[in-house]
Amino acid sequence: MQVNSEPITRQDPTRPDVPAQRGAAVVGHQLSAGDAEKAAALRKMKLLALGLLIAMAVIFVFAFAFQKEYPWLQYVRAAAEGGMVGALADWFAVTALFKYPMGIKIPHTAIIPRRKDQIGASLGEFVETNFLSEQVVQDKLASVNVARKAGQWLAGPGGAERVAKEGAAVIRGAFKVLNDDDVQAVIEGMVRKHLLAPPWGPPVGRMAERIFADGHHHKLVDLLVDRAADWVDDNHETVSRLVSDRSPAWVPQFVDGLVGDKVYVEILKFTRAVQADPNHQVRQQIDKYLTDLAQDLQHDPVMIARAEDIKAQVLGDPEVRELASRTWGTVKSALLSAVDDPDSELTVRFKAAVRDFGSRLVNDAELAGKVNAWIGDAAGYLVRTYRSDIAGVITDTVARWDAEETSQKIELQVGKDLQFIRINGTVVGSLAGLAIFSAAHLVFG
Repeated sequence: MQVNSEPITRQDPTRPDVPAQRGAAVVGHQLSAGDAEKAAALRKMKLLALGLLIAMAVIFVFAFAFQKEYPWLQYVRAAAEGGMVGALADWFAVTALFKYPMGIKIPHTAIIPRRKDQIGASLGEFVETNFLSEQVVQDKLASVNVARKAGQWLAGPGGAERVAKEGAAVIRGAFKVLNDDDVQAVIEGMVRKHLLAPPWGPPVGRMAERIFADGHHHKLVDLLVDRAADWVDDNHETVSRLVSDRSPAWVPQFVDGLVGDKVYVEILKFTRAVQADPNHQVRQQIDKYLTDLAQDLQHDPVMIARAEDIKAQVLGDPEVRELASRTWGTVKSALLSAVDDPDSELTVRFKAAVRDFGSRLVNDAELAGKVNAWIGDAAGYLVRTYRSDIAGVITDTVARWDAEETSQKIELQVGKDLQFIRINGTVVGSLAGLAIFSAAHLVFG
């Protein structure tokens, strides 16, 4: 609540025709439509109560003046006298709640302005004790069956679309808040910690050992052998030329051709043999080489160091930074495109998943029970942990209010009912005065 340093005129909402004195510290505020209606009703009730008091005073004066001529007016006088006493007493009691009666600082009056902070503390304590109870909150949630209601909404028309829309807004907002450089630094740090810091040799060796032991590499070997055989078959001239190019210059050309043909035929026969025989010696040697390589990657310091050198060459600082930048850029672009397109696969699948989850909450009693239990436990934890903080909001808010404005706020809410006390006091006082006078007249004559 803001407080002006300059004195201002504060208008009493219950008496708009009477200007308030200058120098009030509270900022005048425009009444809402509801408060204006309550203020009008309060004014009417005050006028009604005041009217009854004036009526009793007029009746008292008339009856007192003519009671000797008309003895029965003594009863009227006694009733009016009791009504005035009751009206004045209840006016004092009601007024003493909100202000000093007639501006006189009588002890134990203006209770609300003077004890505003204590009232706020008591109200906060009352709410904390009676409403922010773990058992009360859990019982209320259990009676509501939150899971079923949430499931009906999610499975119904518009529920999944609303969740998708709000989720897209959250994602877009998160991307606006997140700094690209910071995110890339996090990704780079994770890559260095989980990908570059651990040595590559042992884990790669263990993985390769399992692959080779299960024979998964045989299809790759078959592919390489098939490609080699096909290449030899299609490159007779290339093989012959390689042989002739490497023969001495004094060897006749026709001899180079014969040797080249012979070499080509032998190479072709060799590749076809390796291709046809799954247990060929070459295949066995390849298996042995790969198995030894897997072992060396795990246990040979020289091989492990070579693997580390390869890792450093492949993923140096520039490469890691570029990888982090590309990764974040790709993820960000893909997500933004997906959430902005209501017909994207991600959005469609997300809506379908939300509807399916809602249907399961409605139809699967066990799942709904678990969700209700989780919600109850979470609410219980929040109430148990933060109940004092939540109740403190009430205490702190009332403490920040201006004393006079607080009195006005409360009077607007309950003042109309309090005016009935004045009216009832007038009626009850009248009846009591009449009864007392009648009893005394009956006893003493």
